This record gives sequence, structure tokens and C-alpha cells, in this order.
Amino acid sequence: MKKNFFLAILSGSLLAASWVTYGITPLIFIAFVPLLLADSHIRSHYKHTKRKIFILSYIAFLIWNIVSTWWIWNSTQVGAVLAISINSLLMTLTFLLYHLVAKRTTQKLSLIFLVAIWLSFEKFHLWWDISWPWLNLGNVFSEKITWIQWYEYTGAFGGSLWVWLLNIIFYIAAKDYLTDKNRALLAKRVGIAMLFFAIPVVISYYSYINYSEKGLKTADVVVLQPNIDPYEEKYQFSNESTSEAISYFLLDKLDHKVNFIITPETMFARNILIDELANSAPVNTLKNLFLAFPQVNWVVGVSLLKFIEDKKDVTAQSNYLAEKDIWYNDYNSAFLLNYDYFRSDTLPLYHKSKLVVAVENFPYQHLLKPILGDMLIDLGGTIALKTTQRERSIFTGRETAGKAAPIICYETVYGEFVTDYIKKGANFLAILTNDAWWGDTQGYKQLLSYTRLRAIETRRSVARSANTGISAFINGRGDILKALPYRDFNTLRCTIALNEEVTFYVRMGDYIARIAGFLAFFIFLYAIAKKRGEITFQKTNK
Repeated sequence: MKKNFFLAILSGSLLAASWVTYGITPLIFIAFVPLLLADSHIRSHYKHTKRKIFILSYIAFLIWNIVSTWWIWNSTQVGAVLAISINSLLMTLTFLLYHLVAKRTTQKLSLIFLVAIWLSFEKFHLWWDISWPWLNLGNVFSEKITWIQWYEYTGAFGGSLWVWLLNIIFYIAAKDYLTDKNRALLAKRVGIAMLFFAIPVVISYYSYINYSEKGLKTADVVVLQPNIDPYEEKYQFSNESTSEAISYFLLDKLDHKVNFIITPETMFARNILIDELANSAPVNTLKNLFLAFPQVNWVVGVSLLKFIEDKKDVTAQSNYLAEKDIWYNDYNSAFLLNYDYFRSDTLPLYHKSKLVVAVENFPYQHLLKPILGDMLIDLGGTIALKTTQRERSIFTGRETAGKAAPIICYETVYGEFVTDYIKKGANFLAILTNDAWWGDTQGYKQLLSYTRLRAIETRRSVARSANTGISAFINGRGDILKALPYRDFNTLRCTIALNEEVTFYVRMGDYIARIAGFLAFFIFLYAIAKKRGEITFQKTNK
């Protein structure tokens, strides 16, 4: 078993060493090979195998998760424990299912099942309440945008499929070579793998060099990077002082060409009652700028509250304030402010709808709260649940063709989720985020990098405002046009294209994952039926 432990550790190390912003990307194409070899060896040499495979695969996936996402600890200890342990467990259970099917079917069918069940797991991880798709395999190419321009047709699941295809080819090559030492066959299969690598890259590079921004119209956008420490400073400032400071700071940076100003997530961090937002003191301060620049459209991050008068309106996302016997909804939101709403009592709103587990969301409360109690709060987790909305909203600018998709922080990771903004008519992505919770780690770098995938999938320009950085502008082929350094208090301005065309991926969504789900389901049923058939046959012969 020592050799198998080494192979599991090697797989985990290769997966970690390939990951975004710090790793060597091509290693991902061989990262699963050692674990697959260990699985094959155990199936052929041991009778009782499930526990062995569980332990080995958990070791591999735990290494990958810890090395790649340890920085979550800086934000939330309980969130880090949940994300790392549960994600490793889910990956392990997925691989264990492959192991069980491989014992009952042919190599070809079981490897098809492996690809299908892994893609199904990634899709599931985008959907359920303890969602943490940070390490979905298609994300690994976010720094290699010249390799993946075809994401506009496949989305990130095309990248996940690509990773598995090459790993399987290399696995079969290595397994057969270790058996028969046939160098000619090994060379042939390595050549096939290189072809499977080269063809998508060549197609992508051709698309990259020939791509041009399709938007005939443009918008002049300013993003703000205030560099406020969320642990020491952010919640010490009143909303009024924040609005006065940013208004004063922006005054000499604006002119009559600026169409949009984007601020970070929860720029106004002190809770404002949702019904009073339009006439609140901080919003009235921002309105003063419209006297000089009536064409400007603000997209601002804000924390909002709504007290619930009728208990029939209480939902699973509502919060109870015991000392005052009040139910309320707590929102992490964005609002649009322009001259059209100068005297309005309401403003267009969007409420963040993909929440960070244990920070903004307590998943499956009815099951977990009796077990965990106040552990989440004690370990720095959520105090109030955030309330979401079912449909995406877009913000239509005044005196411009710009229609912004207000995407808040963590929502950047969800490809099909972002396509819903495009279907609503958004022609550029406005990302509001506060990555300062993680400190100067790979976390904020990876989230920025994943944003490039959303730009390619939707062929939309991105204006990204991050509290401490990295604020940036990204074009429709994933190039970072401009960026502010981390911890730089400044603004950034760029003229971006407004694309109205809809990509194949926007229309079809995660169709690769859906096909994979059907394949995995039917192959698994076949494996179960085959096993039962063998047992029945054996009993009949006896």
C-alpha cells in the first residue's frame, strides 16, 4: 500500500501545483493519472477495496483543497473547514462511485462514467446550498485565455471535459506500458494526447487573434478602489462620511463623457432600511454630483434591511431579533442611481443571490443548527442570513446604451448564473466585490482570474470594482486591459465595448454537464443491474 499512498499524494500535489495564479497549468493534464493507477492496482490486487480507495482519494483531494484554498481561513475559520473538508469529501465520493462502477463494467464504460460523474458533481456543486465550485476543473485555464476562446461555446465545463480526456489518455498509456513495456504503443498514445491538447489550443489561438469587440457602442466607465480595511475601518465609518469622501475624491476625476461609476460591494456598509434608501443621507450626497454631471450612472454596493410586519412574509432566509421580537431580511445589494431617479422614492435594486457558505448563508438550518448551535458565530461566521432574489436584474443607464449586469463578489464563479444577466439584456458586466477579507493571498487573485472566464463565455466587457483590489477592466476575449495594484487607493477609467450579441453558451448554458448527468445515471443503473444479474446467475447455477 505504500506505493499507492505515494501515488495518491502525487496526484494531490500535481492538482495543487497546477492551480490558478501560482501553478503550472499543463500539470492538470496528468494530475489524476497517479490516482487512477493506484485505483487500478487496488482493484486487481485486493478483495476489499472501498475503504482503501476512500482513504487514498481523500488524501489526494485534501492536499489539493488545502494548498489551493487555505486562504479562506483568513475570512472565516468555519467556512474554511466546511469548504475544504466537504469539498474533499464530495470529490472522494465521486471517485469512489467510479471505483464501484469500474469493478462491474469494462474499462471503456467505467472511464466514460468517470468523466460523466465528475462533471455531474461539478454541476451539483454549482447548485446546492453548500456550493463551493472554486476548484471546478474548467477554472484552471483562467490564466491561459489564448487556450480557451472556445468557452463561448462550451463554458467552463468544456475545460473540465478537456482535462479528463487527456488524463484518461495518459492513464491508459501509462497503465498499458507498465504491463507490457511496449514503447511504440506508449509513444503513439502520448502522440494522441498531444494532438488532443494541440487542436483546441490552435483553434482557440486562431479565434483569439481574429476576435474583435462586436459592440458598435461604448461606455466610459470609472471604477473605484477605496482600499478600506474591512476588519479595522469599514464599519467604523458612517455611510454619510463614506459618500462625502468618495464624492470629493471623484469630483476632479469626472467629466461629461463618464457614463458609469462602479463602487465595491457594500460601499455603504452600515445597514439602510430598504424603503428609505432613495432619500437616505448618503444617497442625497451622491445626488449632488448630478448637478454637474447629469449623465452619470452610479452602480453602488450597499447593505440593506427590511423589517417584516406580517409574519406570513417570513422565509427561511429571514432573521429574528429576539430582544425586539422583530423579523427582518438582510440584503447584500447593489442599486442604480442616476438623474432619472433624482426625485424618486425607489431605486432599481439587485440583491446578491449566490451566497458565501457560513458567512452569508447557514445551509440546511433545520438539520445543522441543532448540531452546530452558535458555532458559526463563535468561529467568525454569519450572524444574519442574507436574503436573495430569484431573478437576475440589470441596470439600464441614462444617456447611454449601457446595460450593466450587477454581479456581486462570489457570484463571479458561476458561469450559467451570469448568463441570466445577458438573457435579460446586459451588455457589460459590472462586478462589485470586497476581496479584502482574505488578505494578500491567492484568493483575490484567483477570483479576478475567474472573471476572465465569464468575459469569454459571454463575450462581454467587464468593469470590476474591488475594495482593496484588484480593480480592473477586461475585454470580451479575456484580456485585462487595465488594473489597479492591490492596496492602491485610486480610481480606474476605461472606455469599454457594449456587446449585444449572444453566445452559444449563453443560449445553451451548462449543456455539457446536463448530458454528463444523463450518461452517469444510465451507466450507474447498468452497473447495478449487471451486478445483480451476475448474483442471480451464480445462485441459479448453485
